[in-house]
Parts: sequence; C-alpha cells; structure tokens
Amino acid sequence: MALYVLYEHASGYAVFKVKEFEDVGVLIPQVEQSYADVSRFQSIVSLAGFAPFKTAIAALENVNAISEGIVPEDLSVFLDSTLPKASKKSKLTLGVADAKLGAAIAEALSIQCSHIGAVPEILRGVRMHFPNLVKGFTSKSAAVAQLGLGHSYSRAKVKFNVHRADNMIIQSIALLDQLDKDINTFSMRIREWYSYHFPELVKIVPDNYLYAKVAHYIKDRKNLSDESVPALEEILMDSGKATSIIEASKMSMGMDISEIDLMNIEMFAKRVVNLSEYRKQLSEYLHSKMNQVAPNLQSLIGDQVGARLISKAGSLTNLAKYPASTVQILGAEKALFRALKTRSNTPKYGLLFHSSFIAKAGAKNKGRISRFLANKCSVASRIDCFTETPSHVFGDFLKQQVEDRLKFYESGDAPRKNIDVMKEAIEVANTQTAESAKKKKKKNKKRKTEGDENGANESQVADDSKMDISESVEEPSKKKKKTKNGDADNTLNESQIADEAEEQPKKKKKKNKDNGSANDSQDLNETVGDELNGEGKKKKKKKKNQSMTEIEA
Repeated sequence: MALYVLYEHASGYAVFKVKEFEDVGVLIPQVEQSYADVSRFQSIVSLAGFAPFKTAIAALENVNAISEGIVPEDLSVFLDSTLPKASKKSKLTLGVADAKLGAAIAEALSIQCSHIGAVPEILRGVRMHFPNLVKGFTSKSAAVAQLGLGHSYSRAKVKFNVHRADNMIIQSIALLDQLDKDINTFSMRIREWYSYHFPELVKIVPDNYLYAKVAHYIKDRKNLSDESVPALEEILMDSGKATSIIEASKMSMGMDISEIDLMNIEMFAKRVVNLSEYRKQLSEYLHSKMNQVAPNLQSLIGDQVGARLISKAGSLTNLAKYPASTVQILGAEKALFRALKTRSNTPKYGLLFHSSFIAKAGAKNKGRISRFLANKCSVASRIDCFTETPSHVFGDFLKQQVEDRLKFYESGDAPRKNIDVMKEAIEVANTQTAESAKKKKKKNKKRKTEGDENGANESQVADDSKMDISESVEEPSKKKKKTKNGDADNTLNESQIADEAEEQPKKKKKKNKDNGSANDSQDLNETVGDELNGEGKKKKKKKKNQSMTEIEA
C-alpha cells in the first residue's frame, strides 16, 4: 500500500511519497530521530509533485477554503494529476494534517485519507526541511511567502468578521461594569475624605454623583454664604437641600483642612464627576449599538441585560444557537455544577435575574416567568441574528406577551395565543418595511432631481465661463491693433518734424505743412477707428500713401 502526504505551504501545494511505509509505521522513533538530519529524512520522503500558487489572491482563496474544510479547484486538479490511480491490487492512502480536509477530499475525489499514525510525524519533518526538499526554493523565500500570506489571511478574517458589531457591545458592557465598580469605590473614598471637613453633607446629599459635584463646588465650608444658594440649587435641583447645606456649614463639627488638602480633594472630586459623566455617555453609546445590532432583544429585556447575555455567549449568533434552557441559566454555571455535584436543586435563573419581569413576579412564580422569559429571549435573538431588516416590532410584542403572562399568574386572565400574536407582529413588520421602502424611493428621487439641477447649473456656469474666456481673448487682440496704429502715428510725426527743420525759411509752406500734418493725424485716427470697427485695410493704405506724398511735396 502506497502512502502519499499532502503538505499545504504558503507558496503552493506539495505531495510527498513516503518510502518504506511498513517500516515507518512500525518504527516511529526512527522518524523522530531523522528530523535533525536532512539526508536521513530524504531517504524516507521524496517529492512527488509541487504546484505553486500563481498570485497572492489565489493563495488567499485556497487558504480560506482549506481552513473551512472545502477542497478548492486548484487542489483537486493537482491531486488528480500527481497521484496515481488506485486499483484493487495497489491501494493508495493520502496523509492529511486536517481531518475535515481529509473527509472533503475523500468525498470529492474518492481517495482514502488518513491523519493518524505516522502521518503527523512525517508532516512535521516536511515542515522543517521543506526548503531543502523542493528545488529552487530557499528558507528566505519560504519565510517571505508565509509572512505575506499570514498578514493577508488575518486581515481578511478581521475585515469580514461577522461578529465585529457584537464585539463593540461586549467591550462596552465590560467597561460599563468596571466603571460602576470604580465609581462606587471612588465615591466612597471621597465621602470618607471630605467628611473630615464637612461630615453633615453625607446625610443631606446621599447620591454619589451629586455629592462629588457639591464637594467640588464648596471646597471650604467657611466660604459658603446666602449668595451661594442659587449655585447649589442648580447642582441639586432642590432649594430645601441648598438652604440646609448652608445652615449645616455654619454649625458644622468638622475640622479645618489646609489649602493643599482641599486642592487634592477638589481634584479627586472632579475626576469622579468626569467618570460618572463618561459612564452616562457610554450607556447612551451602548443603547445605540444595541438598537442597531439587537433591537428586539433590547426592547424585551433592556440594554444592559441583553448586552450581558451577548457577552456571555460570545456573540449574537452563539446566543441565537443556544436553546431556551441554556439562556435561562446563562451566568449561573457555578451554581448549576454545584447543584449537580451535591444533587440539590438547580438554579432557576442566571443573568435574567436582573430583568424587571422577575422582580415583578412573586416568589412562587419566579421560576415560571424566568423560563417563559428565556424562551422569548431566544426567539428575539434569533430574529435579530437572521433578519435582513432589523426592527423592534417583534420585541415589543414579545414584551407584551411576558406582561400578559405575569397578569395571568397574578389574576388568572388568559393571555392571547402565540400564533395570533406573531401573525399580528408579522403584519406590522411588513407594513413598516413597505413604508421604509417608499421613503427610500422618495429620497432617491429627490437626490436624482437635485443632481440633475446641479448638473444643469454647472453646465450653465461652464458656458458662461467659456464666453468670458472668449471675450477676454478678443480684448488683447484689439489692444495690439491699437498699439500698432499708435506706433505708425509716432513714426509719421518724427518724419514731419525732420522736414520742418529742413524748411525753416519758408513760413507759409510750413503752416501749410503743419495743417497738413494735423489733418494727417486726424485721418490716421480715423483709420484706427475704422480698423477697430472692421471696415478693412484698404482705406488705411490709401490714406497713408496720400499723407506721404503731401509730406514729400
């Protein structure tokens, strides 16, 4: 019987043929000793085939498929081409590291697979000496391939994690519980610390948050007067307590404290106030996250109890998979195993004890109502986990069912049947989904119309800008024409001055020439205006010729 071993590496698939299988199966300690020596291991194992991955994306797809126990196409083609066909005389077994992958290969390709015996030891040796067993492969390239595939695989797992919204709820409820403990201990510390100076304030202001705010405002009780009453009223929202604080400060039995001690008390009180305010913000954040992830569970048992159930289960999908009996005692595992060990009564409830329904029920009916509430919680968690359009409709109806069951235990009024309630809830949910779809359509239409209007406005602006650009291009050309005409006038005037200097004795001719030059300049200006209006270049040439002949004469 021939034994082949499949090894999945970051660079590709490799199949190794195991020599002397019968001896290896009996003498496993010899295989363990041959790990350190490559030559001894190569005498046992030889490479039958190697198929590298073409791209990093293909490697990631194959790794994802193998991790889920699915045989990818590349692997099936590779095994068909490398492994010899088994017959009745020559049987073949394929050694695989993962049992799920072996079962999938056996179903898809009808190849006998094994993951026990000498196979794990041989795979361990292949993993150690893989760069030496494949030609043209080095340990450095193997490490680079493993690092790149490991990063891409972990990144894909984190990116496409189904429970990434549940993780926020789990972390926030854990932080909320820790903050409750810390604020409790800090408030007790500040009460004890500030009571040395003002012991009467503890009885007047029992609330921890308000006590810290008042202590931060008062600082030294001797500075209190009737003017500080409105500020205390704003903090306490009670005028009677504000006046009683001022009266108690006048007759207080506390000792005097130095300014440095008061500064430390003030800083600590400010920290406690900030922590309590942050706790409020965190509870609002938890409310919004529960409304997005599990709205039905939130409306049934509240934010904190629902979040604790999700965190205890690990995720919303795990909570949806639990039966109602597990949900009922979730959080009371120690008491359950203690009861099983001592053969005493098992606990009636775990985390569901913090729900308001169990507090409302009587002592006799607490076990019944916890069982009924666990049943409705499991239904709500399944609806939240597997619905496409989350809504709190089913949670409201389930909550009403629990309240009706409480009334039934107290007064005996028969509640409605579950079928009728669920039918009504489905109808209400369908109407809500239809209305939300209509609203989405209207919003999309408005966006389209606004986009078309913006596009038309943009096209108009573009056309106007083009017109402005064309006009600005035409203006400098006109200016250039004007400058050319001005240069012609200057040249003509210089020639006239030279001619006048030569003919100084003839005054009459000089006057005539001056008049002619003036007329010539007027004519030239007219020609410039004609050019700007687009009348042509012929008139300009004729008038220039006439002026030149007159100057020569």
